[in-house]
Amino acid sequence: MDKFATLTGRILLGHIFLLAGISKISGYAATQGYMEAMGVPGMMLPLVIALEIGGGLALILGFQARLAALGLAGFSIASAVIFHANFADQMQSIMFMKNFAMAGGLLYVAAFGAGAWSIDGKMLQRRRELPHSTATV
Repeated sequence: MDKFATLTGRILLGHIFLLAGISKISGYAATQGYMEAMGVPGMMLPLVIALEIGGGLALILGFQARLAALGLAGFSIASAVIFHANFADQMQSIMFMKNFAMAGGLLYVAAFGAGAWSIDGKMLQRRRELPHSTATV
């Protein structure tokens, strides 16, 4: 159950970032304009896209998942504070809480790793199976 749960959790957490990054490419000008209207330089958009797509894929595949989860957690908190802090608007309040909830799940991945069904898990298993050499280099 643990292997299935960690894989499913990573997919559910990672897919939203992957899809958001892809949608920012097709709506590049509108996203850039929105960022600038909120006081964020539009020239940062390629970095946001790279983080969302790269981090989402890394999380889904379980490759450097702790690092990807930590980066995406920080991004989720920052974007909540910058873009969703209008608590007079119920939808923005919900988006704010969603971002913080996602950050919580991502921090779990950062703390406990990607699980066995991941690239990180396979690499760890391979390292454990290697015979320890007594020879010095």
